Amino acid sequence: MSTLKNQFQRARTILSSLVQGIHPKTGDELPEDSVVNEIEVSRAMATAVLALDQMSARLARRAQLPESVGKAWTAEEEQRLRSEFSAHRSIATIAAKHGRTVRAIEARLEKLGLLQPDQRIASDPSAIVRRPEDKK
Repeated sequence: MSTLKNQFQRARTILSSLVQGIHPKTGDELPEDSVVNEIEVSRAMATAVLALDQMSARLARRAQLPESVGKAWTAEEEQRLRSEFSAHRSIATIAAKHGRTVRAIEARLEKLGLLQPDQRIASDPSAIVRRPEDKK
């Protein structure tokens, strides 16, 4: 992913220079009759710069996600989830052990019938889910 990020940055630098009417290698001003000085071409390059910025931001966010994001759940992983949840582990701890987000753990617990939607704690991932039997 680092290579892709570098490619985006190089492309952005080149396009930004061209949008400003500057030769990307020499730093010289491009002639007025250069194609990059045409308004539609300039707008297209500015749009490409914006798209590269958005893709770079998406890559940066993706790099922050846990390793198992988007992967299918195995029966073994679901069984571990059941065990950890029944042992009253915090959702954040379970998420870290599984390499998944807090929201993914809560969604899977809901699917397994172990958590009700009103029990979600995604806004406070370090919290321990309060189950009905805990209120005794």
